[in-house]
Amino acid sequence: MKNKFLFSVFVYFFILIFLSLGVWQIIRLNWKLNLISEIKENINSKPVFFSGNNPHNFKKIQFEANFENSKLIYLYSLNEKGEPGFDIVNTISIENSYYLLNRGWIPRDLKNKSFGISSTNFQGILKKRSNKNYFKPKNDIQNNYWFTLNDNDLFEYTGRKFSNFIIYETNNRLNFPNPKKITANISNNHLKYSLTWFSLAISIFLIYLYFRKKNY
Repeated sequence: MKNKFLFSVFVYFFILIFLSLGVWQIIRLNWKLNLISEIKENINSKPVFFSGNNPHNFKKIQFEANFENSKLIYLYSLNEKGEPGFDIVNTISIENSYYLLNRGWIPRDLKNKSFGISSTNFQGILKKRSNKNYFKPKNDIQNNYWFTLNDNDLFEYTGRKFSNFIIYETNNRLNFPNPKKITANISNNHLKYSLTWFSLAISIFLIYLYFRKKNY
């Protein structure tokens, strides 16, 4: 009798865990849907003037900046067709704040070509910068061949500390670099995960009822 009781406690414990995980994924789903809606609203809105203070993720901005063309960064990247190349990243200052400006993608054979800037008025989208470098090679600073915008490497290369937000330029141009498209297409599998956890809970409960009916 004691063993049957302990077995029931064990089964209900796991059912409760799986149900809790399913509910948590539903909460995450609602959060993600709200985030996607906010991103779409920001991206499709009119740009607001940005003075370098109080950046917000996915905010569409218009700004004036001072550029440092002597410290261009060539960040390895693939374009929308999967072709290898580089993102041209400028170091810029907006009033008293330093930012990285991703101007867009170029093919590999255009590395070290001149990409001068003729204007100081730009439009772009702010996006929080990620320092994750899992499974990526180390940056080759000497040859200006970057895989991640690592804070320590950036300081070694430029002598400056930058905002943890990067600006993606949205100015249209006919030639390279091609501005990167920032969209709200972010991973959202929480509904699938929640259904998986709820299915496991129901399956275990049905199996438990079957064995209980058979053995009691």
